[in-house]
Amino acid sequence: MCATCGCDSADGVDILVIGESMPTSASHLHDHSHQHERHHASSGEATQTLTLEHRVLAKNDALAGRNRDWLDSHGVRAVNIMSSPGAGKTTLLARTARELRERLPIYVVEGDQETTIDADRIYATGVPVAQVNTGAGCHLDAAMFGRALSALAPRDHGLVLIENVGNLVCPALFDLGEDSRAVVMSVTEGADKPLKYPHIFRTASIVLLNKIDLLPYVDFDRGAFERDLSLVSRRVGVLPVSATTGDGLPAWYDWLASSSR
Repeated sequence: MCATCGCDSADGVDILVIGESMPTSASHLHDHSHQHERHHASSGEATQTLTLEHRVLAKNDALAGRNRDWLDSHGVRAVNIMSSPGAGKTTLLARTARELRERLPIYVVEGDQETTIDADRIYATGVPVAQVNTGAGCHLDAAMFGRALSALAPRDHGLVLIENVGNLVCPALFDLGEDSRAVVMSVTEGADKPLKYPHIFRTASIVLLNKIDLLPYVDFDRGAFERDLSLVSRRVGVLPVSATTGDGLPAWYDWLASSSR
């Protein structure tokens, strides 16, 4: 878990509002001066590691609560979008930004270990975007999201779409203060992911089954995928979509708009 890989540290994390030349020094929603000490658990001491993990998650949950309070007070909705690398999150976000920005004030937080490649794609759609470069970190956390919110300063009743770092494990463990979670799953990844990575699907509000235009060309058992997903979570719904062709996206847009504040 992240407490042992060291990504609970803020070292190397940059927040950059695309269109500005330097990482932002905007005031945070809360003070982080005390929260990112690097801890070291002795190898083989499982109890110490477990205690450390609880400390990291408890600290994150407290900051997530502050983010949530800020979002609630401004009527801003945040959706945490998670997937493995290459599932199509950025293509989905870019198209969503282009086609939904006239209906809702949209803001995007992009999470990647390095570069602004994805944020530049979003910026080209005309919506405000903040890039969070996590360095060695394998996920966004509440502190990073809080800093990005401060930098973006979304309008009241806006919609913040968060593209988390591509990873099916750690992002699901860290509450950012978001209202809901969307998991993007592509048909090119194989139908076995809900059983292999149950926690991320169990915490999802909705699952987007992406790249359905490729179904005739790949070995993907949609029935098995939906059956296994129902074993992991009976409440989560599936939207079949293609971010490339646009198939199924109106239902995604309606879901976003109907849940906005």
